[in-house]
Amino acid sequence: MHKQTKIAAAVLMTVGGLSAWAQQAEPQQIERVTVTGSAIKRIDAETSVPVTVIKMQDLRNSGVTSVEQIMSSLTAVQQSTNAAQSIGSGSGGASFADLRGIGADKTLVLLNGERIANNAVDGSAPDLNMIPFAAIERIEVLRDGASALYGTDAIGGVINFITKKSYNGATVTLGYDRPKAAGGRAKSANVGFGFGDLATQNFNVLAFLSVKKEDPIAGDQRDFNKRIVGGLSNSTDPANYTQDFGTLYNPAAPGCAGTSLIPVAGGTQCKIVTPNFVDFAPKSDTASGMLKGTLRVNDSLELGAEAFLTRNRVTTRIAPVPYGGYYMNPTMPNGQKNPYFPTAHVDPTFDDGSVGLKPFNPSAAFANPVAVQPGFVYVLWRDFPNGSRAQMNENKQSRIVLSADGNAMNWDYSVKFSANKNTVDQNLTGGYGDGDMIGEGLLEGVINPFGAQSAAGTALLEKAALNGKLQTAVGKVNIFKVTASRELGDWVGAGRPAAIAVGGEYRHEDFDSHPIKDFAQLVSASTGVDPDATSKGTRKVYAAYGELNVPINKALELTGSLRYDKYSDFGDSTNPKISFRFQPSKEVLFRGSASTGFRAPTLFELYSSTSFTNTAGNFNNPINCPGGTAIPGASQANCNGQFQVQNGGNAFLKPEKAKNYTLGAVFEPMADMSLGIDLWAIKIKNAIAVLPQSTLFQEYQQFQQYFHFAQPGNLLSITSNCPGPKCGYVEQLNQNLGGTNTNGVDLSAQYRLRSNVGQFDFTLNSTFVNKYEYQDYQTGPWKQNVGVYSGAGPVFKWQHNLTANWAYSSFALGAAVHYKSGYVDFTPTNHVSAFTTTDLYGSWSPIKGASLLLGVRNLFDRDPPFTNQGDLFQSGGWDSRYANAAGRTYYVRGTYSF
Repeated sequence: MHKQTKIAAAVLMTVGGLSAWAQQAEPQQIERVTVTGSAIKRIDAETSVPVTVIKMQDLRNSGVTSVEQIMSSLTAVQQSTNAAQSIGSGSGGASFADLRGIGADKTLVLLNGERIANNAVDGSAPDLNMIPFAAIERIEVLRDGASALYGTDAIGGVINFITKKSYNGATVTLGYDRPKAAGGRAKSANVGFGFGDLATQNFNVLAFLSVKKEDPIAGDQRDFNKRIVGGLSNSTDPANYTQDFGTLYNPAAPGCAGTSLIPVAGGTQCKIVTPNFVDFAPKSDTASGMLKGTLRVNDSLELGAEAFLTRNRVTTRIAPVPYGGYYMNPTMPNGQKNPYFPTAHVDPTFDDGSVGLKPFNPSAAFANPVAVQPGFVYVLWRDFPNGSRAQMNENKQSRIVLSADGNAMNWDYSVKFSANKNTVDQNLTGGYGDGDMIGEGLLEGVINPFGAQSAAGTALLEKAALNGKLQTAVGKVNIFKVTASRELGDWVGAGRPAAIAVGGEYRHEDFDSHPIKDFAQLVSASTGVDPDATSKGTRKVYAAYGELNVPINKALELTGSLRYDKYSDFGDSTNPKISFRFQPSKEVLFRGSASTGFRAPTLFELYSSTSFTNTAGNFNNPINCPGGTAIPGASQANCNGQFQVQNGGNAFLKPEKAKNYTLGAVFEPMADMSLGIDLWAIKIKNAIAVLPQSTLFQEYQQFQQYFHFAQPGNLLSITSNCPGPKCGYVEQLNQNLGGTNTNGVDLSAQYRLRSNVGQFDFTLNSTFVNKYEYQDYQTGPWKQNVGVYSGAGPVFKWQHNLTANWAYSSFALGAAVHYKSGYVDFTPTNHVSAFTTTDLYGSWSPIKGASLLLGVRNLFDRDPPFTNQGDLFQSGGWDSRYANAAGRTYYVRGTYSF
C-alpha cells in the first residue's frame, strides 16, 4: 500500500486488548502491532475489515473541543444523542454515537481498547462526554460488526479512542468560542505533561487535564425558533379557565397579549408558545483528567497503570411548570368572594361531581384544606413567578486499569483488570414547586393565575419552590481480561507465517437507579418521577475467543474468529466471523467479511422501573379527536395536546441477533492518492426499542393495546394533578419490535499534492445508505426509512465530509464541508432540505512549540433546515439530533509546548 499507510502502521499503538510492545528478536525488526478489528499483531495496517483512523491533531485544527463534535463529522454515524437532547428529557446530558443508525446500544465505545461503564441513566452506551478529551491521540472507527472479537454489543461497529502511550514534556492549550449571535460562548483549557523515556529510562508517566465551560443558548436567542411547530400549550399566563373543557377562556383574548401567547380557534382562545422558554443548547461544565504510568521491567515484561476521572455538569431549562386543570373556588375560606375568580363564561351552579372533594393534601401552608365549591372553574396556569424549570445533571465517570504486557515462550500476552463506575445525579435547581401547595393556593384564592400576585401569593409561591437532588443512578462494570498471540509458521508455503490469538474475559455489571424519595414525593406532580420507583440489576458475563490468520499465498490471506459468551441471566451465544484480504498488487487491495452478532438486553432495558411523563410532542386522542377534530361531546383538550406516557423496562425481552457483511477495495492509482469503497449490510432480528410516540398515535388501530384510557369518557389525562395509571396513559415500554435491515456503501478518497508553494491534502469520506427498513412488531410490514422521517427519525441517503488543507513553512489553512441530504418530513407535506455547513481555519507557528489557531464554524451561518417533527421535546421547527443551533461561531486556540 502507499507510503503514508506504511508509516502509520509502524507507529500504531496497541488496541483491542493486546500488548503495545513486543520483544524484538533483532534490532532491525519492524515492530508488529494490532489495530482495531483484529487481535493479531501485524505490520500492515490495512486489514481485512474497514477501519477509519482519525488524528486528533487534524480535529483540533478544525476547532473541535469535544467528542460530541467529533461524532457529528463521521459519515457512518447516522444520528447521535447529544447534550442538547437532554433538554426536557431524562438522558442526563449524555452524548451517544450510533453507527449505521441501528442504535447507540449496538455501537461499542472503547478507551484504549477497553470498555468503560455505560451511562447510568439509561444503561445503553458510554457517555461520550466522559472520554478524557485532552489525552486522545487518535480515534479508530471499525465500520464493521465485531461481536466475535470485542463482545456481543459491537453489532454496529467499534469506536476506539486511543490516548498517548508515553509523553515527555509539557503542553498548554487555551481556547475561546463565540457564536455570532447571543449565547453559546465557550472557554476551554487543556494541560498535559510527562516525563521518563521507555527506551532509555524504562519508564514514563503522563497526565492530562482538560476543562471546558459553555454558556446555554436560550430559546429566544435564535430567530428560527419563531417557526411554530408543536410546543403549544393550554397552560398559560394569564391562565385559561373552563368548566367543561369544551371551550377554554382567557382574559387576554382575543388579542392574547399575555406571556408569549398566540390566538387560536379563530381568535377566541389563547395558547402559549413554549419553545421560547426551552433552551436550544444547555449550559455545560466539563472537567476530565488522566494519569498513566508505564514501567518496562525487562525486555519481556511491561507493567502499566491508568486512571481517569471525568465530571460533566449539564444544566437544562424548559418552560415553567404547567398546572393544568387545577380547581379554583368562587369564594375564599373566610366566606369572602375570591378576588381573582373570573366572572364571564361561568355557571354558578356548575358541578361535575367534584363539589365537596378535598383534592389536595394538608401542608404547612394550609392546615385545613377546603372543599371544592359549586360553580368552581378549572384553571390551566403556568408558574412564571417561579421561572423556568431548571435541572442540573452531574455525571461522573471513573476508571482504573492495571495491566501486564509481555512475551513468554514466543507468545505475546496481555493481562488487564479494569474497574469502571458511572454516577449520574439529577438535581432540580429552579422552577419546580410543591404541586399540592400551589394547587391549594389556587383553590383558596391566594394565588392569582390571571395577573400580578399579592404579597401573600408571592410568599406562598416562594415557599412552594423546591430545589434538591431528585434521583441518582450508578452503573459499574469490572473486567478481567487475558489475551495472547503468536506466529505459527508458514503453513502452506505462502512466504508469510500464520498467526493466532486467543483470549478470555470475565465481566461483572451492576446497575442501580432510584429517586430521593422524600424530595421526589414533593415534586412528583411536576416531574412525573415515581418516588417509590427503584431500578436494579446485576449480571456476570464469561467469554472466550480466538482468531486465526492464515496466508494462502503472497496475495491472499484468510482470517477466522470465534467468540463464546455466557450470560448469567441470558444463556450463552457463539458468534463466528470470517474475513479475507486479497492484494494482487501493491496498488490494489480487496477485502470482505461475514459475521454474526448477539446482544443481550441491557440491565436498564430489563429492570428499569416504570415512570410517567408527557409525550414529547402534541398529538390527537385517537378516540375522541380522530384526524384532529373532536367528536361531539368531547373536549377540545383531546386535540393537539400532550398526553401521559408510561416508560420502563421489560423483563421478558429476548436478545437481539444480527448478521453483518462487508465487501470492499482500496486502490492506489497514482502516488499520493488512495481510493476506497466498502459495501456493508446488517440484518437484525428482535430489535429492542420503544415504539415511537408518533407511530403509536398514527397507527392506533394496530397498537390500541398500548392505550389505557381513563374513565369515564376515554379521556387521556393531560392534567398535572393526576399523574399515574388511574388517569389514563400510553404504554411505551421496551419491546422486541421485529427486524431491521440496512445496507449501503462507504466511499473514501485521499490525495496529497506537493508543490513549491506548500503541501495540499484533500480528503473525502462519504456514506450512501441504499436501504434501511424496519418492523414495528414481529411479522409486521417493513417500513422504509431512507430519506423519510419514519419511526424515530430519518435515515440520510447521503452524508459527506470533505476537507482540504494547505501547509507551508509556519502557516497552514484548512476548510471542511459537511453535508446531509434532505428527506421527507414527519408530516410528509414538507420536504426537509439538505443541510451543508462549511468550516474555515488557519494556524501560525511563529516559534518552536507555539501555535495560534483561528477559525470559524458554519462560515455561511446556515440555520437548521425547517422540520415539522414532533418527537423531540425541543420543537421550534428544528431537529437537534442533526443540526447545531449555534450558527456561525468564531474560535481561537493558543498552544505552547515545552
